[in-house]
Amino acid sequence: MRRRAFLAAGLGLACTVSTVPAWSQAYPDRPIRIYQGFAAGGNADTIARVVGAEMTRTLGQPFVIEAQTGAGGTIAATTVARARPDGYTLLLATGGHAVAGALYNKLAYQTVSDFQMISTVTYFPFLIVVRADSPYQSLSQLLGAARADAKGVSYGSAGVGSTHHLAGELLVRSAKAEILHVPYRGDAASVTALLGGEVPMIIAPPTAVMTNIKAGKLRALATTGAQRWSAMPELPTVAEQGVAGYEVTSWAGLMAPAGTPRPIVEQLRGAALKALQVPDVRARLEDMGGEARGSTPEQMTAMVSTELQKWTTIVNDAHIPKQ
Repeated sequence: MRRRAFLAAGLGLACTVSTVPAWSQAYPDRPIRIYQGFAAGGNADTIARVVGAEMTRTLGQPFVIEAQTGAGGTIAATTVARARPDGYTLLLATGGHAVAGALYNKLAYQTVSDFQMISTVTYFPFLIVVRADSPYQSLSQLLGAARADAKGVSYGSAGVGSTHHLAGELLVRSAKAEILHVPYRGDAASVTALLGGEVPMIIAPPTAVMTNIKAGKLRALATTGAQRWSAMPELPTVAEQGVAGYEVTSWAGLMAPAGTPRPIVEQLRGAALKALQVPDVRARLEDMGGEARGSTPEQMTAMVSTELQKWTTIVNDAHIPKQ
């Protein structure tokens, strides 16, 4: 009887152990892959590599960064949304994630519900920039010219449906001024167009224009953030120049597939937050125009949901063709 009882107890223990979820065992035990949807060497790629390298030190496994470019980042997002929710496949999403949700008619995923948010990583504004010899000395002066001549002012962006483009459309509606959008294929092309006099202004991230600003070839009129940008504290915001309530701040953050267990999410979030406290990481993000800022998964979910609603309204109001 004792032997039978011992065997039964052992069998029960074996059953209990066999039902312990895989994620409760040592995680991570192999490399973690971060997908990002833009060109290698660009902002998203650099952010993923800077933060991923530091998270490697905390979690003890390499973070492998992989670019899946095209369709505004939606290819990479699709890969992650369809991946196993085991913590080994992540997405470095940017503000374009919410823009794509507003702009694309048919995506293979739901912008919010098909992802488990982990933490934001950085926030950064756009800059409204003119040539150094431009007659416009302030954004309010440029907007005044646009109101006086509906066809006299245009702006360049990185392309139709880019966050830059929608930031311009939001400016047009908020300021009640007619400004023609001229799309280019990427930031480099829009900067070249501005320098060549094809357009009087562009909206671009700091990394795309700071070299020419420092060289005296371009001049910033405003930052699109809610507060002044710490790297150029003398530069007023759009709202400070008469466009009340205007704010466009892009962001980058980590996401996993929906259903990723909370203990794994918390491990990843903890490693990300620790990375953001490292002076070199913060300095690298600041050099790119960003502010290192983490969040809870719930805060990030709320932020992305709000961004999706805002850009959906702008796309519909501006009659921007859905992709």
